[in-house]
Amino acid sequence: MSSKDRLGSLTLDIQVIPRSSRASVGPMLGDRLRVAVTSPPVDGAANAAVIEALAAAFGVRRAAVEIVRGERGRRKTVRIAGATRDALARILGNV
Repeated sequence: MSSKDRLGSLTLDIQVIPRSSRASVGPMLGDRLRVAVTSPPVDGAANAAVIEALAAAFGVRRAAVEIVRGERGRRKTVRIAGATRDALARILGNV
C-alpha cells in the first residue's frame, strides 16, 4: 500500500466501492485501502460519503479529508490531515 506521512497528514491510495449495503473502511484491496459507501457515484454523492467515512474512521473533521486525485473514478488518492500510520494500523486491525 502506498501511504505517506507528510507535515502532519497521511496520503493514501483508496479503492471506492459505491452502492454498498453498508459503509466501511478496510480491509486492503490489493495495494489500496477499500472504502465502501452506500451512495451512488452521481453528482459527487459518493465522494462526499468517502470523505465522511474516512473522517469518522480516522477521528478527524470532514474538512481534514481531501481528495487529491481521482475525483471522478473509483481509484483515488486522499490526504487526511491529522492522521497517522498508527491510526491506519488500528483501522486495519494490525495493532
